[in-house]
Amino acid sequence: MKNATPIVVARLTSMLVWLLIFVVLLAVKLISPASVDWLIVFIVPALVGIIGFFIYYRSLEKFIYRKIKLIYKTIYETKLSAEDKPEKDKISENIIDDAESEVLNWQLNKSKEIRKQKKLEKYRKEFLGNVFHELKTPIFNIQGYLETLIEGGIDDPNINMKFLKKARSNVKRMTEIVDDLQMISNLEDGSFSKVDEKFDIFRLASDVLESAEIRAKQKGIKLEFKEGCEKSFMVYGDRELIQQVLNNLITNSIKYGKPDGHTHIGLYDMNENVLVEVSDNGIGIDKKHLPRIFERFYRADKDRSREQGGSGLGLSIVKHIIEAHNQTVNVRSTPGIGTTFGFTLKKV
Repeated sequence: MKNATPIVVARLTSMLVWLLIFVVLLAVKLISPASVDWLIVFIVPALVGIIGFFIYYRSLEKFIYRKIKLIYKTIYETKLSAEDKPEKDKISENIIDDAESEVLNWQLNKSKEIRKQKKLEKYRKEFLGNVFHELKTPIFNIQGYLETLIEGGIDDPNINMKFLKKARSNVKRMTEIVDDLQMISNLEDGSFSKVDEKFDIFRLASDVLESAEIRAKQKGIKLEFKEGCEKSFMVYGDRELIQQVLNNLITNSIKYGKPDGHTHIGLYDMNENVLVEVSDNGIGIDKKHLPRIFERFYRADKDRSREQGGSGLGLSIVKHIIEAHNQTVNVRSTPGIGTTFGFTLKKV
């Protein structure tokens, strides 16, 4: 019933007034029977109660209920987006009962939102700082090489080509960072053109291992499939993107692997999906870094990572590519023992 709570309050109040007047008149009648008529004992309290009910109800509705309803409506609608706002007749009419819980829920949600925004702001500042740091180094290097050449080094055959090649190398690094950031942005907003097809994940992994073999031999790292995993699986996805995922993971395993170590690829049938794992016996990753390992520019060991080269975006790209396939990627690692990255693909 509309305005149910004010009616209940008004009824209770009028009943109390009626009861009080009735008790007083009844007491007077009992003390002095001739002074008050029985009709008055019943009629007067009833009339006063009825009149009091309407007066109190209208006052309560005007000065209290309407204000509470306005506050409740404001809080209720603030929680909803513009397209989800309900019509007026869909807002709860039991306002006083709901107002307290709505205020508490609103306060809780706002507190969570504020904490979330602070966390995002922290990540935003950290991200911008990382972008600045990653681009600053090659920019300063290029500036130094060019200034040296302009100040006369261009005429020195011992340094002119050397410095030009180094400047070109730094430009290439900047281009890679920008291209990787653009790719991540496109994957996040869904604008990246993904071409899905059927392909053999075993054959693709074999090609990636073969292309990385020379670099692995320079460090004495052996690349191979795990025992029992040399079998074909047809999967569905963007072959070039999955090749990039494997390239990034194997490159990382070589980069942070131990000399004379190994990198293994495992392929496992998971009914509807195929699990692909890239594992090594390298330096490993401390447990505290694992939750953030897929963030852009996040490095568990900043100094060692920058010495090894790369943009710091490889694992972030891996995560976004796999999630673009509606699949999952995970990591497990133990310092000093090794690291395993695993991701799933839809099996055909």
